[in-house]
Amino acid sequence: TLESKVAFAGSELNESLELLQVIATAIAAGVHLDRVEVKSQEDVIKATGPIAKSLALTFDKTAHIGTTISMMRTIASIAPATKLLGATDIEKAHGDAWLSFIWSSIDMPIESMILSPHEATKADLASSLQVIESHLASKSYMVGDAITCVDISLVVALKTALDNKLWEPKEGENLSRLYSDLITKSFFSAAVTALTQSGPVGAVPATGGSSGSGVLMNGPATPVFNRLYRRQRIRIKEVLKADGADYIGKTVTVAGWARTTRNANKGQLLFVELNDGSCGMSLQCVLDTGSTEGFDQCKASGGTGASFQFIGKVIASPAQGQAVEMQVVTGKLLGAVYGGNQEGTEVGGMLYPMSKKAHTLEFMRDVAHLRPRGRIHSAAMRIRHAMAYATHNFFHNHGFLYIHTPILTCADCEGAGEQFAVTTMLGTDHLALGVTVPVHEPPAPAAEGEKLSKKELKRRAKKEANKKVDPSKLEEVKVVGAVDYGKDFFARRANLTVSGQLNVETHACALSDVYTFGPTFRAENSHTARHLSEFWMIEPEIAFADLTDDINLAEDYLKYCVQFALDHCAEDLEFFENNPHGEEGLRDRLRNVLENPFKRLTYTEAIEVLQKAVAEDGAKFDEKPEWGIDLPSEHERYLCEKVYKMPVVLTDYPKEIKAFYMKLNDDKKTVAAADILVPKIGEIIGGSQREHRKEVLVERCIESGLDPKAVWWYLDLRKYGTVPHAGFGLGFERLILFVTGLQNIRDVIPFPRWAGNAEF
Repeated sequence: TLESKVAFAGSELNESLELLQVIATAIAAGVHLDRVEVKSQEDVIKATGPIAKSLALTFDKTAHIGTTISMMRTIASIAPATKLLGATDIEKAHGDAWLSFIWSSIDMPIESMILSPHEATKADLASSLQVIESHLASKSYMVGDAITCVDISLVVALKTALDNKLWEPKEGENLSRLYSDLITKSFFSAAVTALTQSGPVGAVPATGGSSGSGVLMNGPATPVFNRLYRRQRIRIKEVLKADGADYIGKTVTVAGWARTTRNANKGQLLFVELNDGSCGMSLQCVLDTGSTEGFDQCKASGGTGASFQFIGKVIASPAQGQAVEMQVVTGKLLGAVYGGNQEGTEVGGMLYPMSKKAHTLEFMRDVAHLRPRGRIHSAAMRIRHAMAYATHNFFHNHGFLYIHTPILTCADCEGAGEQFAVTTMLGTDHLALGVTVPVHEPPAPAAEGEKLSKKELKRRAKKEANKKVDPSKLEEVKVVGAVDYGKDFFARRANLTVSGQLNVETHACALSDVYTFGPTFRAENSHTARHLSEFWMIEPEIAFADLTDDINLAEDYLKYCVQFALDHCAEDLEFFENNPHGEEGLRDRLRNVLENPFKRLTYTEAIEVLQKAVAEDGAKFDEKPEWGIDLPSEHERYLCEKVYKMPVVLTDYPKEIKAFYMKLNDDKKTVAAADILVPKIGEIIGGSQREHRKEVLVERCIESGLDPKAVWWYLDLRKYGTVPHAGFGLGFERLILFVTGLQNIRDVIPFPRWAGNAEF
């Protein structure tokens, strides 16, 4: 009951140190705070204790908490899965001690200095900051390995000191490192913004709030514990974290693949640049013939691509460009590279496809089974994983259910007909000769001279009359000479799905808010940088919703994915920003997506803008912008890259160029559709309010050339308890292109499929 019963009371809710600490904790914990201003709060303040100030945290209108530390602890305790109090009892105890220290030795002196500067207080503050500076010398955060209330309290204090010119960040300083880390986090930015706003902060409660806008509507995630499984190694990502501060001087085990190997000191030293895929950076491992067990074996590995397990001590590196390296005590060659000859029997790197020299992306696609070892593909796959996790996290925490829709289907969602057929009638031997498929034969003629009795004629007529025919369902049409799919596995033609939308709508009309995330297939003979034959689609459906709700959900989702990438994929984004295959200014473009609302205009308005660009600005397009055309990519990108310089939402498209299931507008010419266009890509999301009126949907089917009987089950949703609902589809690979800045969609999926290519 606490999640929606927390109330915030204060007589002067301004930009104070205490208020920011509490709000930042609430947002980080995903806890809802109803913030109210109380003109007379003597009873509330009195109930909280003698040291309470102008702020009070109130539960159920009876329990009052007055000190900042107590408020932060209480809020964090509501969301234990966030571990803001610490991950263990020891960390919680250390956290309590540090919170008290920060309050008494940093917060109080800062407040005192703001009111009345004094040299003695200034010296005390400097001394206290030095204590924390020394503490952070070997730690990423104040307590444990993740952000806690202690870090929030400290960084808010530092921000207050910085704003009042009592402290300033210095390069190389541990306090500055922690400060720079936290102020860029989304929860902290949101807290700073919330200071200047009235009303609730933190998560919107799951009850009593607007449906679908909660932060943890399905509750916090169950913590993951190592009950049995433990890695027998340390990931290189952990070793390199915070310039190796957590592992300097420690002996650890690492394992991975060599990006490069190099001999030195006349073969007495071996340098191995080891990477295990956990991050883009590699760990330099130094083997010495005099002190490393297994030196000779490792030296004869074949070089780049060989796999090793190393046990050694992490030390500060004397070399430039790397903070730490490993002095290897024990080296074990797990797998040599047998690229010395064509037969693969001789150790050597001559024929290893992924040699350390630069390769084109086209070549990398030809060796897709090995390209994950390259920096570009591995970075793309880490971001792909992050976006998949962000997708599930976003919808789960908004109360959606994940529905698995079928890959095999007999329906064509888009009506395009570009589907891959699935059949077992060709047999299992792909080298078999003379394979034939069954076809519909002409009806056998009556035998010559055959005469049927009146009784037999009557029986046959009665049998024909008693056939049960459902008038709402499609009858099988038997065309002589056409393939007889009645003899196929599913007794009718089946295909690989082009979309899970129609199927997931069935569950939206019972479970309200649902989504599907799975592979889809199009037999489109396209060789552009934006199309694949096999790709993944994210398709949410929301019941009791209109087009505006759909657009708002889509914009929130896209912004969440961008924020998640900025928060959790910083290293890989920096790599793509500085890579010639990526995009210069990538992170600034992504931040621009977050900082501005998407521009919204109708299709008609967009055509007018494009026509004006041609007439007045001299814009040139391959296709003339006219009302009624399906906007090509050049038009879409012009709108969001040249005109508005931000994502654009186009609505109300002509019905002739959109699918049958989109809701017909009152003008009878357009449908309630919305496409989101983004720079570099063009259309990334396509959605609509669905047509929930059965009669209108039947008419739209006929207009689109689709027999309504072919989607009888889809029409049934409008027959039995229809509701307004809406949804959208996002091509997952286009999202990865958008976030990484890569140019070709074939480089953001593990094994790309296109016309003429289905290798691996």
